[in-house]
Amino acid sequence: MSRKALFFDIDGTLLSELTGQVPESTTRAFEKARRAGHLLFVNTGRTWACLGKIKDLVEPDGWLCGCGTYVQAEGRDLYYRAMPEQQRKEVCRALEAANVDGILEGIGGCYVNSPDSRFEQGRGIRKAMADITKTGDWSQLSDPIEKFCFLADEASDFNGLLKEIQPEFQVIDRGLGFYECVPAGHSKATAIDQVLEAYGLSLEDAYVFGDSTNDLPMFVHVPNAVLMGRHDKELEPYASFVTKTVEEDGIWYAMEQLGLL
Repeated sequence: MSRKALFFDIDGTLLSELTGQVPESTTRAFEKARRAGHLLFVNTGRTWACLGKIKDLVEPDGWLCGCGTYVQAEGRDLYYRAMPEQQRKEVCRALEAANVDGILEGIGGCYVNSPDSRFEQGRGIRKAMADITKTGDWSQLSDPIEKFCFLADEASDFNGLLKEIQPEFQVIDRGLGFYECVPAGHSKATAIDQVLEAYGLSLEDAYVFGDSTNDLPMFVHVPNAVLMGRHDKELEPYASFVTKTVEEDGIWYAMEQLGLL
């Protein structure tokens, strides 16, 4: 088989959300695919600072972070986009006015304007990312920010917030009142195009692996789309192959069945 470029989501695809680990079979699949001459990339909604322990659990050829806002291949930066200062300030004002729990995400960390949250998930995020989360007055923030998320409930002005941030941002519904906001023109699909162009490969040479709604752009874009056994239903119409769950060695199974090993 000619060289292919493989792109993997993290949570629920490479990393088990039940055990917090990458299966040994996935590590072996990476090693064997690389020996076969293929390129492997992590393609995630997480910004660089939020990658956490996954950096120590897998060894890809590159990292595509923040839904296409940062693209790195073999240690070389191919693309980076942070919000302009004025846009960042407008986003912060809109989040505060809408009474949501906003989380700004940047290459250097995450930023919240309160140490606590009325949302259980917000408290969980702060705890899970305590080592990279900074709390303080957003008006004093000068660090680069690529994207943001927010939690909303019945006390939030959700529609008012959408009017403020659209169409400059694509708002991805992650479920349970959690929303991921990505600058317009950026997605996991645009990150893939950056890599394919750099390596002179076509869309037909690409394979994507994912499970959740922020994987939708790459599933729509790439014809070889592998859907994990546990997944969001929105991805099903675009899947070319449905594999097993992470815990059932789904990555190894798919790559073996598709002749990538």
